[in-house]
Amino acid sequence: MDAKDLLTIGEVAHRSGFPPSALRFYEREGLLHTTRTSGGQRRYERSVLRRLAFIRAARTIGVGLDEVREGLEQLPEGRTPTKADWSRLSRSWRGRLDEQIEALVALRDGLESCIGCGCLSLKRCLLSNPGDRASVNGAGASFLPPLLRRTPAEGT
Repeated sequence: MDAKDLLTIGEVAHRSGFPPSALRFYEREGLLHTTRTSGGQRRYERSVLRRLAFIRAARTIGVGLDEVREGLEQLPEGRTPTKADWSRLSRSWRGRLDEQIEALVALRDGLESCIGCGCLSLKRCLLSNPGDRASVNGAGASFLPPLLRRTPAEGT
């Protein structure tokens, strides 16, 4: 490949919208591959932009990095994801997305009356949580759907 066909980390950051720190992180995680100049500077093939678009789209819908990695590993070495690849992989995520949508709808519909924590602080909680039975579920918003109870760090 001709050196003029390769992009610097700054060019990739500008074109993709990812900061250079994210690009280096994704490289360490094995999601991106780079070459190095004789001076040790990273160079990316232009196709990395499509790979980064795939990562951004997957992360935006809540797909964790492990699942992104698994999806990219299904591709032949070095090949960028095609529309057909995205279609196939995104179909496998539909069930979880449907669960997330249902959980968010339940949260939205209950927002004005309760946050789902089982705290006994509202009159309604006396109906939903008599005798503080939710305490056996541990800390947190135990009445929320499971997908909404996890901490933000989970599933990333």
